[in-house]
Amino acid sequence: MNIRNTTLIAALALAAAPALADDLTVSAAASLKEAFQEINAAYQKAHPGTAVKLNTAASGVLLQQLSQGAPVDVLATADQATMDKAQEQNLIDKAARRTFVLNNLVVVQPKDSRLKIKTLNDLKAATVNRIAVGNPDSVPAGRYTKGALEKAGLYTTLQPKIVSTQNVRQALDYVSRGETEAGFVYRTDAVLAKDKVNISFAVPLETPVSYAIAPTAAPKNKEAKSYVDFVLSPKGQAILKKYGFSSAKGFKAK
Repeated sequence: MNIRNTTLIAALALAAAPALADDLTVSAAASLKEAFQEINAAYQKAHPGTAVKLNTAASGVLLQQLSQGAPVDVLATADQATMDKAQEQNLIDKAARRTFVLNNLVVVQPKDSRLKIKTLNDLKAATVNRIAVGNPDSVPAGRYTKGALEKAGLYTTLQPKIVSTQNVRQALDYVSRGETEAGFVYRTDAVLAKDKVNISFAVPLETPVSYAIAPTAAPKNKEAKSYVDFVLSPKGQAILKKYGFSSAKGFKAK
């Protein structure tokens, strides 16, 4: 099944899911799953009349779901480019859009690996047969990876080794199970699987990994902006920090 069909099915499933009047639906990048689960629990405790529904997937998939009519109140992406596209399509409240957290792209190896991978050039070694990378057309981590490899002059060389994944968590799973010798994921993902993978090194990037959040243009729940404010609040930021994300204070997206 190709990614377009998968996206359509996911969008239809989300649209068909029963939603109560007070439900607030948040579509968030896959790498935010655990942090947002805790944020949602804290938000619901502070707003007992509201139930928060969390939908996670690759940022590009979330955008396609929203553009196809899925009922979403808040969109949180793992990059600025996907949110830019949402803004261009008038799918979000651009005045309420914010950059709310930063992350790092890293290369990971299976915990029991004895390969010495310390730089991007080391991925050219004959002992490295498979490298898990998110699909750059829909996965921000994949797009960051492609940019870094192109800058290093390695993308074409490594292309035959790349195993494309539907999101960053699938890339992490492949490495965790030893199905690939290496993979590109976010530092926060690697920390969650520290018993299964080791971080080899941080990937140098021209632009930091920055996450964007915004209420949708026509949220069905009036608390959409309140939820965004909660994510940006000291309490929301403390939860994100707990999961390894860095503060975006002072960061300006290009």
